[in-house]
Amino acid sequence: MGIAYNIIIAAALLLLSPYGLIRGVLDSAFRTELIQRLRQWKSVPPQTGSLWVHASSVGEVRVAVLLIQALQRKFPGRAVVLSTFTQTGEALARDALGCPVFRLPLDLPFLIRPLLKRLDPAILILIEAEFWPNLLRACFRKQIPVMLANGRLSAKSFLRYRKLKPWFLWLTAAVRVFAMRSQTEADRLLQLGIEPYRVKVAGNMKFDALSAEAAPALKVPQIGENTVIFGSTRPGEERAIAKAISQFRQNPLNWKFIIAPRHMQRCREVEGILRDSGLTVTRHSELQKVADNGPAPVVLVDTLGVLNDYYRTGKVAYVGGGFDPKHGGHNIVEPALWGLPVLYGKHMGNFEEEARLLAESGGGIPIERPEDLAQVLATLLSDPKEIQRRGALAAETVERQQGAVDRHVDGIQSLLKGISA
Repeated sequence: MGIAYNIIIAAALLLLSPYGLIRGVLDSAFRTELIQRLRQWKSVPPQTGSLWVHASSVGEVRVAVLLIQALQRKFPGRAVVLSTFTQTGEALARDALGCPVFRLPLDLPFLIRPLLKRLDPAILILIEAEFWPNLLRACFRKQIPVMLANGRLSAKSFLRYRKLKPWFLWLTAAVRVFAMRSQTEADRLLQLGIEPYRVKVAGNMKFDALSAEAAPALKVPQIGENTVIFGSTRPGEERAIAKAISQFRQNPLNWKFIIAPRHMQRCREVEGILRDSGLTVTRHSELQKVADNGPAPVVLVDTLGVLNDYYRTGKVAYVGGGFDPKHGGHNIVEPALWGLPVLYGKHMGNFEEEARLLAESGGGIPIERPEDLAQVLATLLSDPKEIQRRGALAAETVERQQGAVDRHVDGIQSLLKGISA
C-alpha cells in the first residue's frame, strides 16, 4: 500500500509541476510556503528522545498548547517540539510556546526520514485527526509509538474510512493508543476493526482551556455591556446575521454585535453585506480611531487571535459553520467556557459531542436553518434572566468535562514507561 500511495503522490506532483513552477515565479507567498515545507524543519536543533506533538491548524494548536504545557511540567528533562500544518497555526504556537516550532514538511519519504533522525522522537503525539501515511509508516518501521490525542472521528469520516477499511488499518498500525474525545468516537474505531486495548476515552482537552492556565489580559476593548458575538461565520450565514441584527437597531438594552468571519480575507465581502442591510460597521482594527465617539453597533473582526477575547466580554454567542454539513461546525467550547449561551447550526459533525452535551444541558441552542436565527436570537435577547441561566448551564457543562489534559498526560507517561521497560 505504501508503494501505491507514493506512486500516486509522485504522479500528482509531476502533473502539477508546471502549475507549481509558474505560481512559484509569480506568487511570492506560494514560494515562501513551499520553501517552509521543504526546509524549515532543518532549523530545529537536533534532539534526543523528544516528545513530538503535531497539530494541524489554529484549533488543534490551541489543544496542543494545553498538552505541551502539561508535558513540560510533568517531564522537565525532556525536550518538546511542535509541528503544525498551517501558517496561522505556526504563528499561534510561536506566540504561546517556548519550544521549537516548525511547519511539517511534505509527506514524502526523502523528507520524513531525515526529519525523524533530527527529532529522534520517543513518541509522536497527533492532535485530533492527523494521519500522514509516510510519517506513520516510518514511525511503524522505527518502532516509534504514536498516540492520537483528543482523537476525533466524525460520522462523515467514519463512513469514508469504512469503505477503505483495510487501508485505514494499514495506515494506523503505528498508533499504539487512540485517546478519543468521546465514547461515540471510540465506538466508531472499534467498528473499523481497531483492537479494544488500543482505544481509550480520555475526553476533550478543549474543555480544560480555563483550568490549564490563567486567562491573559484582554486584547480587545469592552464595547458595551450587552454584546452578541457571531464567531467563525461562513458564506451564506452573514445575510441571516444581518437580518437578525437589523431588528435591534432600536433596543432598550443597547445591544452591540461582533462579527468574526472564519477567514479574514472575506472581511470586505462581509462588510458589504452588512452595509447593504443598512448597518453601520466599524472594523476591529479601527476601534482606536473611533474611541472618542464610540464604535458603531456592529464591529467586524479583521484581526486574527482576538475572537476568544471578544467571547470573554460577551453575553451571547453564535458560532458558524453548522448550517452546512461539509463544514461540520466550529469551536463552541470557547464561548461556553466564558458562560455564554451558544447558538449553532444543526450540522456539528466536527463537534458533535460538544454540541450534544451543551444542547442537553440547555447551555447550547441548535438552530435548524439560517432563516430561524433572527427569531431565536430575538426571543433570547428579550429575556436577560434566560441568557444568564443558559450561560451558567454552558459553563457548568464545560466544568464537568474538564480533566482530559491530565488523562492524556497519564497515557503518554504509560507509553514512555513501556518503551523504557
